[in-house]
Amino acid sequence: MISIYGFRASLISFSGLLALVLSLAHDSEKLEIYQFALLIGVGGLWYLFLVKILYRLNPKAETEELMSETYELTAKFIATRGELLDTHKDSEKLYSKLIKLQDELTDNHEVLREILILSRKNSGWSNYQDKRLLIFVQLVEMLETPTANPVNYDRMEALFKDHPQFIKIFQNIIFRMSDQLQIISEAGNSKISLAKNEIISKSLEDARLQINQLRESGKYEEYLMLQNLLEYQIKQFKKLKRIKWLLGDNNPTAVETIDRKTTKGFIVLQKYDLELLKRNFNFKSGIFRHSFRLAVTIMIGYTIGALLPFQNPYWILLTIIVIMRPSYGLTKSRAKDRIIGTFIGGAIATAMVFLIQNPIVYGILGVASLVISLSMVQKNYKASATFITLGVIFMYAILQTDVLSVITFRILDTLVGAILSYVAMRWLLPTWEFVEIKKSIKKSVQANKDFFHAVTEYYQQKGKIPTSYKIARKTAFLETSNLNAAFQRMAQEPRSKQRETDKSYELVVLNHRFLASLASLSTYMQHQKTTEASKEFKMVTAKIEENLNNVLKCLNQRNCDYTNTSSLKASFFEEQIPRFDSLKVENFSNNLQEAHLVWEQLEWMFSVSDKMLRLTETLKSI
Repeated sequence: MISIYGFRASLISFSGLLALVLSLAHDSEKLEIYQFALLIGVGGLWYLFLVKILYRLNPKAETEELMSETYELTAKFIATRGELLDTHKDSEKLYSKLIKLQDELTDNHEVLREILILSRKNSGWSNYQDKRLLIFVQLVEMLETPTANPVNYDRMEALFKDHPQFIKIFQNIIFRMSDQLQIISEAGNSKISLAKNEIISKSLEDARLQINQLRESGKYEEYLMLQNLLEYQIKQFKKLKRIKWLLGDNNPTAVETIDRKTTKGFIVLQKYDLELLKRNFNFKSGIFRHSFRLAVTIMIGYTIGALLPFQNPYWILLTIIVIMRPSYGLTKSRAKDRIIGTFIGGAIATAMVFLIQNPIVYGILGVASLVISLSMVQKNYKASATFITLGVIFMYAILQTDVLSVITFRILDTLVGAILSYVAMRWLLPTWEFVEIKKSIKKSVQANKDFFHAVTEYYQQKGKIPTSYKIARKTAFLETSNLNAAFQRMAQEPRSKQRETDKSYELVVLNHRFLASLASLSTYMQHQKTTEASKEFKMVTAKIEENLNNVLKCLNQRNCDYTNTSSLKASFFEEQIPRFDSLKVENFSNNLQEAHLVWEQLEWMFSVSDKMLRLTETLKSI
């Protein structure tokens, strides 16, 4: 139940369950219970002391590892965006990969924010932390910039039919930037390995020259679309150059410092309030249902292990606490991966036991297997389960002569634990995502509305970008990522337990498109000087905000009818956007580009918000 207080609390909870299960491994005949508990506590303190020593010896290790993972994920994200330009690729599969990468990056960013912003600064450490924080800002923007520059792939496909050379031009630029990020990920602290900028600079210049030919030939719409795409790639390249400059041997005094008090606003601190625990102490709470389900399953597993002749019945309990998760999809996939990994590990161990009869070799292989399994537990659970099984079997092979029976019971215990976990998740007070998806949608729509309000306020007032604006942007991206993850969990559940999946998916997509369009407007405002906000701009933004407010009202009540209050004629937007066929080359100015981009995004956001409102009116079961 204490997992309600966040990730750290969930780790403490898991440690407690693990200690409970391991205490059943051996009956203590010589020690009292308090002595046994004290020794476990001393073991924990020893591990804490060891970690502190290692941290003192290499305080940058954790930060560097996370930074390296973030470089790699960002490289894959950018490369996937490049693949989407190819109209012959499976776009649906690539979109799914893109969303998964975005979710992983968002999780990484949250951990890095906490490490870089809340860490204490001391002599020699301050400059390093400031540099990494500035690099982190560039990496966050490299994730958000693609979202802010959504490619209209239908229009792009039609364009590329007439100008197929641009596919290779832009893919070449994108893949080169992805490769350079991958090199940075592998380089670590080596400055020699950092790639040069000249190749990408030349590619961008070649692309600019070819795009200008479209403008000179009077193909203004094609020119503007590709020019916006080029400007987006230039922004990404500037961020990449900034990262490499910060990683290089530059003068520490040339690196600007960041106000830590301001940046702490980006961290959501966990509140340890007893009232939160009380509010969740009922069967409506997902965490309470999971806690109850886990407790009952452990008791059933213990009873089976005690009544039947299992060699190590605590293995059943260990399997249960490792596999069972609050979501059905994750529990199912972990149960499957655990069973497959255990079978593979058992098969490998059986073959090796026949070939090797040396206890020293068993010990070496056991330690190596456990180290590998722990390093892979987050990345590949199936492989981790394989090496855990190998490690456990090799350790027991040192203590027991009948290794084959150890392997047999290891597989049998894992099967029993996995089956109990799946059955409990499926039928014992199950928590289905369609019950919770509505909350995720509301949070994401609310975050988008707050960000939209911040953007429109800034467009009208200009000046320096306030911190509240940046926090609203970060929250919008985070909640959209959470919504994507929630829908993915729902999609993994049995079809009989899903409700209005198509409508939920459409809402998720519309919400993501709204954020993409809003981020595009936000990015343009930050990097370009804009004109005064017109009366029409204020009117349309008020209508869009009204739509979002009504969407939230519809999600909070069963019946609603707001669609008649927010209609705008399509001709209204057409009157605001300049017609390209009436323009001449000499009249194609930045103001016209601003008018086209701003009103195109406003039209798109109004259309999306209107569709969201009409869709939420038809929802019944979520």
